[in-house]
Amino acid sequence: MELLVAIIGALGAIGAATVAASFPLLLRRTRGAVEADGAVTREAVTEAVTALGSRLDARINDVRDDIDDVREDVSRIREWQAGHDAEHLLIGRQRPGGEA
Repeated sequence: MELLVAIIGALGAIGAATVAASFPLLLRRTRGAVEADGAVTREAVTEAVTALGSRLDARINDVRDDIDDVREDVSRIREWQAGHDAEHLLIGRQRPGGEA
């Protein structure tokens, strides 16, 4: 009976030592996988931010082009308005009595 208890105790000790030794190995593998996933995640985030930056730059350029177009339209309207006002001033001077 004592022999059986000694064998079971020895097997238990070997099992405990095996489990205790396997934790650091598991942690290294897990840590390596996490670091690898972290590198992949950082790369994915960097690519996403770069793509977003490119899209934002394109949109900003589109808005600037739209603003430039509006400024050109406003300039043309102001030129027309100035000419139109000048016509009315000239028409007013040509009336008899010079009244507008």
